[in-house]
Amino acid sequence: MPEHRRILLDGAVTEVTREGEELVAGDGRRVKAGEAVHLPPVTPSKIIAVHLNHRSRVEEFQVKLAATPTYFHKPTSSLNAHNGAVVRPEGCRYLNYEGEVAIVIGRTCRNVPPERAAEHIAGYTIANDFGLHDFRDTDAGSMLRVKGSDTLCPLGPGLVTGWDFRGRRLTTRVNGAVVQDGSTDEMAWDMHYLVADIARTITLHPGDVLLSGTPAGSRPVQPGDLVEVSVDGLGTLASRIVAGPAAIRADVGAQPTASEEVLSTALGGDWEFRGIRAPRKD
Repeated sequence: MPEHRRILLDGAVTEVTREGEELVAGDGRRVKAGEAVHLPPVTPSKIIAVHLNHRSRVEEFQVKLAATPTYFHKPTSSLNAHNGAVVRPEGCRYLNYEGEVAIVIGRTCRNVPPERAAEHIAGYTIANDFGLHDFRDTDAGSMLRVKGSDTLCPLGPGLVTGWDFRGRRLTTRVNGAVVQDGSTDEMAWDMHYLVADIARTITLHPGDVLLSGTPAGSRPVQPGDLVEVSVDGLGTLASRIVAGPAAIRADVGAQPTASEEVLSTALGGDWEFRGIRAPRKD
């Protein structure tokens, strides 16, 4: 299956094709994939993510799946790339990973049935839908700061075409240990359904990205951690967690919290403890 990447090569943004362990530019220049400075493989006008889709995640949260999917938006300023640094701002503690498959639109798409959605998909890549759950209290509706803060949308390493999403294993590792292990077969709504659903009222343009949901096991990570998301046929997306250079400003806006809403989401949906958990001392 062809895989296309965007990298910095001799100081310029360059589209390359992966050939084994090398990346090859159109003019024949080659660079080892492990040594390349990667960029997001696409430049979307919008990034749309589904809330719950994997059944293991629904069971983990002890909730009932809605009849139809619901979505949130991640601004393009949250984009990050393979081997990029994901920033946890000073004063925040609940930065969670979420390994996912990302759908990339290839043709303008508006009001198409699910059986024709594939005609409008360019291919697929890997995403890590990081969430800064310290802001879950105030942004639970929009998810803007929770999921849209800078660096929280790594994509890559490349855009793979001709990939069949059925029966694909998705695994997330933190410092080498498996923390998420799921399959696209546990998705309530497949890739074609998601594209058709969004495109009923929102025009999807080439390069636009839809994140298809994460399996159970999302938990907070710390500065210094290496998070790797692997998907059969799509490769591995790596991210390094770093501490933010400055604290969240205290003179404006809502502040990070460690409420029941925050803890129950960040620590795995342990909703049965809501309202009865002992308050944190730290």
